Amino acid sequence: MSGLEYHSPEAAALTFRILSDGDLADLAALWEESWQETFPGIDFAARRNWFLGHMRALQSAGAVTVCAFDKEGHLQGFATVDPATSYLDQLAVAPAAKGKGTARALLGEARRLSPGSLVLDVNEDNARALAFYEKEGFKKTGEGVNPRSGLKTWRLQWVKAP
Repeated sequence: MSGLEYHSPEAAALTFRILSDGDLADLAALWEESWQETFPGIDFAARRNWFLGHMRALQSAGAVTVCAFDKEGHLQGFATVDPATSYLDQLAVAPAAKGKGTARALLGEARRLSPGSLVLDVNEDNARALAFYEKEGFKKTGEGVNPRSGLKTWRLQWVKAP
């Protein structure tokens, strides 16, 4: 599916494409910028190499990353989901695109890839993300700790209504 481009009815202003190797640098920059805004006390620039390796490992294991681009072709966000496990590993939106429907559209793409359910871990202190996922029908199913930051996390799950 690499390089496939399509438009989504959820966000008419966005174009979606499956991640290609040429997107990784922009993906890493967006990931860093988005997380740095969310948790300014953590040095995400120092984690860039980890992120790139993590994304390559996810792709090798069968995960799919959908990238959202605006009309000018600028990356606005991405979501990474493993359809075999329903695990949503990444959902990141550029700070300038937050509050404009990009996250909802990307979540729609994740649900398209894993239509029965989605599972994710979210930092307990990430109030914006928690409110978003709750609004989108996710329920808390467990607790944990992020091994990289030591921050407490919540396991959330969405299950398609029968």
